[in-house]
Amino acid sequence: MTSTVKRGCDHIFFVGFLGAGKSTLARNLGRMFHRRFVDTDRLVERKCGQTVSQIFEAEGEQRFRTLETEALESLASERSLLVSCGGGVVETPRNIELIHEMGFCVYLEGDIDDSLRQIRRSDTRPDFRSAEHAARLLEHRRPLYESAADLTVDIRGTSFTEVSYTVAELLLERGLI
Repeated sequence: MTSTVKRGCDHIFFVGFLGAGKSTLARNLGRMFHRRFVDTDRLVERKCGQTVSQIFEAEGEQRFRTLETEALESLASERSLLVSCGGGVVETPRNIELIHEMGFCVYLEGDIDDSLRQIRRSDTRPDFRSAEHAARLLEHRRPLYESAADLTVDIRGTSFTEVSYTVAELLLERGLI
C-alpha cells in the first residue's frame, strides 16, 4: 500500500448517500475538535443565491456538478476543514481527484433504509424522486463511494452520536484530527 503525501491541505471529506449524516457528522466533529466545518451544497447555494433544488430545476444537474467542483476547488487555500460533500459529489471524477489532493475521505456506508429514514423533506433533495429511484441511485454510487474512500464506516443501525464517536476515534488513531 502506498502512502500519499498531502501538500498544503489537510481536510477531512465526508461522502455518502442522501441522509447518511455527513453534515451532522462534520458539525459534531467540528464542535468536538474546534475545527471549521463546511458543506459543499451550502457553498454552492451561497455562491449562487439559490437552493440546490432551484439550480437543478433552472440550470440542470450538469451545471450544479460544475458549481460543486468549483466549490471544492475553492477549499484549496484553506486548512483543516471538515467537509460534508453532497451525495452526488462522486459522480464527477475531478471531484474525487480534488478530495484526494486536499485530504482524507471518509465514506459513511449505509443502506437505502437508513437514507429513507433520514430524508424528511424530499423537496430539498433534487436527487430524490422516489424510494425506487433512490435505491437504484445508491447502487450506482456505492462503488464510486467505495473507490473514493480512504476509510469506510458502516453507519447501519447506529445513531449520529455513535457515528461521531466512532469516526473521531478512527481519525484520532490515524493522527488526522
